[in-house]
Amino acid sequence: MTPPLKKSDLFEDDCLRGRAFTSAWTDRVDDWLRELYREAATEARPMALVAVGGQGRREMAPQSDLDLLLLFEGREAPSATAEGLWYPIWDAGLKLGHAVRTVRDTLSLASEDLETATSLLSARHLCGDPDLTTELVERSRANWRKGSKHYLRELAEATDVRHAETAEVAFALEPDLKEGRGGLRDVHALGWALAAGAPLDADMVRSLGADHDLLLEVRIELHRRQGRPGDALLLQEQDAVARSLGDEDADALMARVAEAGRRIAYVSDEGWHDIKVSVARTAVAGGARLGRRRNRRRGDGLEVRDGRICLIDEMRPPQDPFEVLRIARVAAVEQLRIGRATLNALVGSPPPPSVWPRSAATEFCELLGAGHTAVPVIEVLEQRGLWTRLIPEWRPAVCRPQRNAYHRFTVDRHLLECAAEASALQHSVSRGDLLMMGALLHDIGKAYPELGDHSEHGAPMAARIARRMGFAEDDVATVECLVRHHLLLPDVATRRDVSDPATAKFVAETVGSSERIALLRALTEADSIATGPAAWSDWKAGLVEQLATRAMEYVDGRRDEPAPEVFPTVAQRRLLERSGVHLESDGDRILVACDDRPGVFARVAGALALHGLDVVEANIHSEGERALDEFKVRVGPSGVVPWERVCADVTKVLEGRLALASRVSERARTHSREHHEMAHQFAPEVRFDNGDTATDTVVEVVGPDSVGLLYRLARALGEFNLDIKGARIHTMGPDVVDSFYVRDANGERITDEDLQQEINRALMEELEQV
Repeated sequence: MTPPLKKSDLFEDDCLRGRAFTSAWTDRVDDWLRELYREAATEARPMALVAVGGQGRREMAPQSDLDLLLLFEGREAPSATAEGLWYPIWDAGLKLGHAVRTVRDTLSLASEDLETATSLLSARHLCGDPDLTTELVERSRANWRKGSKHYLRELAEATDVRHAETAEVAFALEPDLKEGRGGLRDVHALGWALAAGAPLDADMVRSLGADHDLLLEVRIELHRRQGRPGDALLLQEQDAVARSLGDEDADALMARVAEAGRRIAYVSDEGWHDIKVSVARTAVAGGARLGRRRNRRRGDGLEVRDGRICLIDEMRPPQDPFEVLRIARVAAVEQLRIGRATLNALVGSPPPPSVWPRSAATEFCELLGAGHTAVPVIEVLEQRGLWTRLIPEWRPAVCRPQRNAYHRFTVDRHLLECAAEASALQHSVSRGDLLMMGALLHDIGKAYPELGDHSEHGAPMAARIARRMGFAEDDVATVECLVRHHLLLPDVATRRDVSDPATAKFVAETVGSSERIALLRALTEADSIATGPAAWSDWKAGLVEQLATRAMEYVDGRRDEPAPEVFPTVAQRRLLERSGVHLESDGDRILVACDDRPGVFARVAGALALHGLDVVEANIHSEGERALDEFKVRVGPSGVVPWERVCADVTKVLEGRLALASRVSERARTHSREHHEMAHQFAPEVRFDNGDTATDTVVEVVGPDSVGLLYRLARALGEFNLDIKGARIHTMGPDVVDSFYVRDANGERITDEDLQQEINRALMEELEQV
């Protein structure tokens, strides 16, 4: 009887990495399968066991499926042999992709099914009749070449679909190492295309060997660490994988993964462009109507050839150091690729001078103004060192990861995405060129973490770049202001009371001009959208717009205009005249009128937490013995809040008929939010600010979010008899920045340092309960 498959020694040997592991593991599995086959193959007929797919390529990771094909001759399938093979494999806990077919049936299926056809390209004989395997291999590869036009068209479409459905390995927070753009599947697909005789640069494809091996090595360690199938390199796994591979930290690992993904994606994109052009030519030659772009000369030393913008004379490097900008702008505006020979020629161009002519800065901004079509063009320039020759400060930003769940891109890609978003807003401001420059450089300081605060250190760096590009000194100062203060509007709008005149005054005096405030408002929108879906919402947009408008009004001297009616409105204050508990709810808001007593804010926040509602803003008003609390919540995908049930629980809580603390704790246990290791932007912190308002102390709490956190923080503040007058709740991915406007029992601000320390201790304890 065949002994069980032994695998723990290989899986636990940390020294066995990459190709060494796949070789050892594949050999182990192959030998075990051969023994199984010798026991199971009791039927006297021609049969062969063939490895296909990843197993055939000898690229098996610890959690990879076994891809097996049992070939046979005759009319009836060898069921007994198949069962003798498949059941022991399943009993060993291995996932199995299997089939039992004749060579003819297999080839017939491959003619209709792309996945089958590509899996046969790596078919490898394991045991049984080698002639059957040889026949299958030779005929399947001949059919692949013979049907190359059909297969390449299908493969190109499948690649486009896959790229549209998955993120890019080079820039994603949690890249899919296998299916993502720039992942292992792209390398496989290029190999399949070469096998079909596609017009690819074989040397370019072969140059990906080291990148292929790196992603395979990382995938193996990922499988080892998580002990289950899966190819997404999640945040919580990145540190362990980095340690296993000897990287200094996860940032170093992810930078290597990003570099490999970038190179693979570029070669893949170039290759599939060549293939599509070739297929199109064939279709035209056969009488089909195609013709995406015809070859044409432009009359400016450039020509379009097969969807690429090229120098007419690609043998001589241009002597104009800014020819690269002209070509890149044309490529972005007309959605063309840049010819490879043209890129080689541009690499030989002289470096830019210490100060650019104004025309070059104009060309640069026109490139940015092309929007999202400029992003892939700039990435190609970046790969060839042409972009960093223009902006040397950019180099440390390349493939630099931002390992938190708030950002979805690496630093360099985020900057490009932000500039692209800013291009859509360029006509809404007086100086669209400065907006796009600020967007492109706003996080350049993140490339130099050793210098400290990225805004403070990035601002003079951005000024130096703008000055080198030939911008006037006033414009340089504006770019520097945008970079230094790019977080000002979102931070103040979500943490402070935008209706307070002191808030608008602070922003106005910090920025200094209406033009710059308007530019910052547009930059805030572009930056937030480029950051990720958690960074921008109608609520945040409304706060930023309101703050920017009021700050500009302050700068322009319109300070005495009547302010819009704010909480509490006249209608809302009428509820204070009633006795008992009164609730009003609509859309994303609930209004609570009740007797003013300690803990009302915390209790309502707890009741909302029981229904999974995240509070984004709260306002509190009291008159005499009555209190009016207004809560705004984040509405889920359904767009509906079950206010009837929520209000019933709020009433019970305020009337003391619900075990609130127990229920919140139970919900926290059963609905705990997923927190990725090392995914947080901020270390837990409590700050006290007595300068932002004339009457309140702002207690700002920063740390990881958790179920019922607002309830627990408010309850902790209540232990010190603090009166919460308002709150701003800002969720940033897995983190929160909660600002409470509080007064002590005497209606005064919190200035006693000993009391501040005790409050800090209580709030920090709540943050540490995640």
